[in-house]
This record gives sequence, structure tokens and C-alpha cells, in this order.
Amino acid sequence: MTDLQLKLKNMQPKHKFLIAVDSDGCAFDTMEIKHKECFTPNTIKYWKLQPISKYARQAADFVNLYSKWRGTNRFPALVKVLDLLEEWDEVKARKVTIPKAKNLRYYIDTYSNYSNPSLKLEADKTGHEDLKRAFAWSEAVNATISDMVHGVPPFPYVKASLEKVSEFADIIVCSATPNEALEREWAEHGLAEYISVIGGQEMGSKQEILALVKDKYPKNHILMVGDAPGDKKAAHSNDILFYPIVAGKEANSWKDFLDTYSDVFTNNKYTKDIEEKLIEAFENNLPEKPPWK
Repeated sequence: MTDLQLKLKNMQPKHKFLIAVDSDGCAFDTMEIKHKECFTPNTIKYWKLQPISKYARQAADFVNLYSKWRGTNRFPALVKVLDLLEEWDEVKARKVTIPKAKNLRYYIDTYSNYSNPSLKLEADKTGHEDLKRAFAWSEAVNATISDMVHGVPPFPYVKASLEKVSEFADIIVCSATPNEALEREWAEHGLAEYISVIGGQEMGSKQEILALVKDKYPKNHILMVGDAPGDKKAAHSNDILFYPIVAGKEANSWKDFLDTYSDVFTNNKYTKDIEEKLIEAFENNLPEKPPWK
């Protein structure tokens, strides 16, 4: 167990409820700028997709922003983008070789915690070129984000919601974003004061982060707030309730949480029926089939 994980495992509850909140695309309106201006340009550069940049952008936007893969960790998401390009007829017609990233796929299949440190360990151990390229790409993404993504505020009603629920619930950040970016962004906008622990990429997967805290609170007293199917999966795999933030309707989702569902949850009335109805609308908003198919 890492020092960061111990920080979370040793967290002492101050309230009988816990709310875990995802960051990018959930609390902060950062998904568009991070992916369109930071991830995708570096993907085109490092994976030599310049001849099909138009298609690479469409595939990356679909995977990372507008589909059921939204919010997936960067390394599996990259592989999904490459797969979509590989099978796209218009891309095939241009006779462009799409990187197979065979060893990156092996890393994804064998590791549970996808992060720059664990990827670098595997790259250094094996010397595989695609792992070195993936690490360089990921480091470049982080540097671009650090340079570019500033002053992007949280969605409307996020701060008011955190201020309200902090009176009766502990709050943690549960995100696949690197800790450095999380700590900077949450402090920059005055949200860090409401947070007990910031859990990012280096602390493990979202599922692992939730597993470290779930036994500290009574059953049905933990709620994961997220904007991606992976957030729901992380919550339900730990038998934790899920409240969805709907992509494109984030402000409305947070207003509903502030006005209604935060009280429903802390009054122990956030039933499976309520959760399932919200999840149905959430999932219907994120397609599986890309528009070019």
C-alpha cells in the first residue's frame, strides 16, 4: 500500500455520511479543454496520426467525451481510439498504419492501477518502445494541462452543494486525474476546504479508492457523484450508491442535487428506484455506437 493510499485508509470519519466526487467533467468543466486542447493534439503528435488528424480528433472526442467510454482512464481510452481508427473505412482508404500498441495493451490487461509511475516501471523493466511512447505521451499531456488549464471554474451549484453537504457528510475527491492537477484545481477555486482527502490517479483506480473507505461508514451512507459510466461501475462494485451528473446538463444535475437529492440521500431515502431512474437518463445520453457507423 502506497503512502497516498495510507492517507485515505487512515482517514477518520467526522460524519456518518461520505460523498465521493469525481473531478473532470463532474465538478469542473474541464473535460472539453483537457481533451480537445491537451490530450488529442499530443495523441496525434506522439502516435503519428497527422495524416488522419481529422479522424483522430473525431474518434478521440467520441471516446473521451460523448460515449459510454467517457471518463475512462487515459491508457485504455487511447487504445479504444486506436481501435476505432483501425476499423474506420475512411481511415483504411488512406493506407495509414495505426499503431498496435501491443505492449501497452498487455500493461492494461495485467495492471490494476494505470498511472505514469506504474507505466514507467513497466517501460523501464521491459524496454518496449510502445510503453516508452505511451509514457512520453502521458507526460506531455500532463505538461500541456499544467501549462494551459487554468481558471476553469467548477460547474454552477458545485460549490454551493459541497458547502451544504459538508455540514453532515465527509467529502473526498475520487478521480483518475493525477494528484498534482487535482490539488491545484481544487485549491484554485476554493473547493479544497470542503475535502477530507483528494484521491487521484496515483492513489489507485476509483474502485480501489472507494474500497479503502467503504467500511468506515454504514451501508447506504456513501454516495459517489460522477459523470461517467466508470464512476457508476466503481460505486456499484463496492456496493455504494451512485448519483449521475449528465454530460451536457451538468448545471441542472448539480442544481437537482443541491435542491433535492442531497437531502434525499442524507434522509436515507435515496432508494434503488430513484437511483435507477436517474441512471437510465444518464446512460441514454451516452451512446455506444459512433456516429460514423
